[in-house]
Amino acid sequence: MPFKKAPRTLVTYLDKPEMDALLATPDTTVAQGRRDHALLLFLYNTGVRADEAAQARIGDLTLPQIPDRDLASVLIRGKGNKPRRCPLWAQTVFELAALVQSRGPGEHVFLNRCGQPMTRFGIHTLVGRCVARAVKKTPSLAAKRVSPHTIRHTTATHLLRSGVDINTIRAWLGHVSVTTTNVYAEVDLEMKAKALANCEIAEPKRRKPWKEDKGLMRFLQTL
Repeated sequence: MPFKKAPRTLVTYLDKPEMDALLATPDTTVAQGRRDHALLLFLYNTGVRADEAAQARIGDLTLPQIPDRDLASVLIRGKGNKPRRCPLWAQTVFELAALVQSRGPGEHVFLNRCGQPMTRFGIHTLVGRCVARAVKKTPSLAAKRVSPHTIRHTTATHLLRSGVDINTIRAWLGHVSVTTTNVYAEVDLEMKAKALANCEIAEPKRRKPWKEDKGLMRFLQTL
C-alpha cells in the first residue's frame, strides 16, 4: 500500500550574521569559553552531528603547524561507523591546536568542566546556552529553534550558496544518498524565490491619451 505523500518541511538554518553572532557569544578569555568557541566553530566548519563531535578524538585530527587547506582535516566516524574526512579552516586548526595541546591522541577532543568527554546532550545544552545569550544582540534567533543539527543545516546551506556542488556537500555531511542532500537545493530555490518576490518592479509610465499628446496633435494637423 503506497504511503501518503505529504509536503516536506524545509530545514531551519542560520543566516551568516546569525551564525557570526552565535560564534561571538563565548568568552574566550576563560578556558571554558575557548572550548565553547572551538566547539561551535568545529560544528560550523564540519557540519557534523552532535554525537560525531562528541566522539572525535585528538588522533583523528590532522593539524599541521602551518595550516594548509589541503592538509588540515579531521576523520569523522558517521552513522554505521562509516568514516569520512573533512577539511578544516585555518581558524579551526588554530582553535583546536590550542585546545588539545599536551594531550594524548586517544583522548576526546572536547571535554566538559570535569575533564570528562562531552556527550551529545552536553553539546545540545552548550548550543542552547549560547543561543540564549546571542539572541539579546540578534533578536531574529528567537524565531528559530537552534540546535547542533541547525548548525549542520547552516553549514550545508552556506556551502551551497558559496557555489559548492551538491555531491561535495553530500560527502562533506556524510549522506549516503544525494537525495538526502537535495533538500538544501530546495532551500536555495526558496531563498531565490523570496529574493525575487522582494524585488521592486517599476510601474510602467502612464501613456497620455492621444488627444493630450501635443507632439502627435501637431503632426496630425500637418496631414
